[in-house]
Amino acid sequence: MTTPPVCNYEGSDYQSSFWEQGGREYEDRVEAIALKRLLPKGGRLMLEVGAGAGRNTPRYVGFERIVLLDYSQTQLEQAQGRLGKTEKYVYVAADAYRLPFVDGLFDAATMIRTLHHMAAAPRALQQVRNVLAPDATFILEFANKLNIKAILRYWFRRQAWSPFTREPVEFAKLNFDFHPKTIYNWLHELDFHVEKTLTVSHFRTHFLKRLVPLALLVFFDSMLQWTGAWFQLTPSVFVRAVVRDPAAVGSEAGAFFKCPECGHAPLEERAEFLTCHHCKRKWGIQGGIYDFREPIES
Repeated sequence: MTTPPVCNYEGSDYQSSFWEQGGREYEDRVEAIALKRLLPKGGRLMLEVGAGAGRNTPRYVGFERIVLLDYSQTQLEQAQGRLGKTEKYVYVAADAYRLPFVDGLFDAATMIRTLHHMAAAPRALQQVRNVLAPDATFILEFANKLNIKAILRYWFRRQAWSPFTREPVEFAKLNFDFHPKTIYNWLHELDFHVEKTLTVSHFRTHFLKRLVPLALLVFFDSMLQWTGAWFQLTPSVFVRAVVRDPAAVGSEAGAFFKCPECGHAPLEERAEFLTCHHCKRKWGIQGGIYDFREPIES
């Protein structure tokens, strides 16, 4: 099966240029509020898909271990610099379309500001679903095409695509917006039960962020997030869903990684690589980062 294209942040200074120096404190703070409202109190093992440089990772309090997964090794290296190399954090460079974990491993997962880079979003969601245990929590953030700005631009003929249609729109290369009902349908098909929806970033405009004090914007956004239960008109939507498939099974005791090529588990771990005894592929370990993007030469 052909792997869809991957948006690769290798070598990017995204954390500093976009978040720390890009005037995004408002977005960061309201997303932190949404996460706090949606996260379970704790758990054994959390998967963070699209972890990047670890901006959100310290917010997953209460979890014994957290797996940070990103396609970019340099982003994970930045996360290591922020969080350290400890038993609590596992750093994995891998393709979200080929997760290298055994089924039913995690009791929670998040995908924040990541789905909008997925050309085959249902396939990525299926991968997350596979690695979640029964009753596991999945927190998904998606870029909403049915936002007020897009609606106004469409009505005033400033954009060609309609925000009301159900198909995703690729407004820039590997940057997609999704209709909320499409997301809900995908989750339902994967046996997720949506428990809560929050709308986030109600005031994401340069004009308001310059005019209104940050604390006020964050306060009013936090009050309005609950309206997500009735309608979704913001550029960002957060969803908490739970695995409700009675046929779901947990992982086997002691199993963790699987081969992303053939699916065999477990893998034998050595100092510098993991070995799949079924297909004989080897996957590198460098600087404490497990690399499942391409097998290494024997």
